[in-house]
Amino acid sequence: MKLVKLNKKEFKKFADNHDQITFHQTEEWANLKKRNNWNAHYLGLKEQDKIIAGALLLSKEIPFIKKKMFYSPRGFLIDYTDKEVLKTFTNEIKKYLKNEKGIFLKIDPFLEYQEHDNNGEVVKNGYNNKIAMENLKNLGYKFFGFNLMQDTLQPRWMHVIETNNKSLEDVLKDMESKTRQILRKNEKCGITTREITRDELPIFKDIMSHTSDRREFIDRPLSYYEAMWDNLHDSGILKILIAEIDFEKYAQNTKNELENHKKELKERINKYKNNILKMNEKKYNSSNKQNEEAIKRLESQLKKINELQKEYRKKEILGGILFLIYGNEVLSLYGGSNEKLMQFQSAYTVHFEGIKMAVEKNFKRYNFYGITGDFNKENPLYGLYLFKKSFGGHVVELIGEYDLIISKFWYNTYTIAFKAYHKIKNFKQKK
Repeated sequence: MKLVKLNKKEFKKFADNHDQITFHQTEEWANLKKRNNWNAHYLGLKEQDKIIAGALLLSKEIPFIKKKMFYSPRGFLIDYTDKEVLKTFTNEIKKYLKNEKGIFLKIDPFLEYQEHDNNGEVVKNGYNNKIAMENLKNLGYKFFGFNLMQDTLQPRWMHVIETNNKSLEDVLKDMESKTRQILRKNEKCGITTREITRDELPIFKDIMSHTSDRREFIDRPLSYYEAMWDNLHDSGILKILIAEIDFEKYAQNTKNELENHKKELKERINKYKNNILKMNEKKYNSSNKQNEEAIKRLESQLKKINELQKEYRKKEILGGILFLIYGNEVLSLYGGSNEKLMQFQSAYTVHFEGIKMAVEKNFKRYNFYGITGDFNKENPLYGLYLFKKSFGGHVVELIGEYDLIISKFWYNTYTIAFKAYHKIKNFKQKK
């Protein structure tokens, strides 16, 4: 077995047929990272001209010391349970990194640690990849622990819906009844989704800016979203959907529903009084009360819609999500909502459009991406998990981050300097 440099076409052919492939291991993603001075290395382990393992490595020179750090986004494309192949690949990678003046390589494999259900509970007698984890540790990879929060380069905990060979009806059945109700309600409200164009990126940036202020996280600049678009959109990897509400349609749907209840009530009363309808008085009064309450609710709703029509345009943007679509999944990477109109819960509708994409194009899964692995109700991120959980699916726990250390001295020096830099950076941001 021999480690060789692969051309981009050769790497893509191998990577696209690997079950661990994600958008992170594409030329397009590497080109995006080049914007921040990351250089791409496409490597493969060959046995008799057949590639049996591969990796996209990104490298960046560390200032002042003329050494490099390396990162393999979402890890190697390899069978981590085959210790001999993993050992050979690791040894060859070490040689390559030494020649390239690398001091360490970070990996975060897209490989599940153990099977979880929708409640985050470990499935008894479920699948696991503990052997893969042990193989990495035994080969000298430094494990960063069972992180529960979103404090790794890529999320270790995610929430996904398996969509392979499922119909939309199958997926809907697995959702909580409340989620289905919200989706139906949003449809009645005239909420629709559409894909934006490049010149509409400031719309999405505005959504993310307001969301970051509300949730207290640091958003990316517009130039970052523009770079993502320029590198990922034309190949079909990136798609941004926004949700809009049509207040005229919302008003008309409400009027139609209101008229139906009035008509139903009027006809029932007429039939009952003229002995056309046979119904005991208790049931008759109960049915009338339901109509009367609905009429009162819809009349109140119509007044609110009229107020919204005066305040906003005919159509108003409610929120949006940036999707990355590649390999086995449709993944929701970034998203946000208009704070002033959050009562419409547009995130449900946009995620549902992403789920539709996954089902209709027969992807293996829809990936809601990062959640917390701490399922304590007091956890500040617990609400995010509950939202994603309501769509059905299950929790995913990956095997985590690992560093393959090439130079202990420079690695320790870099680690100390990196921690100090982030303390200063965080302090400045809090001021």
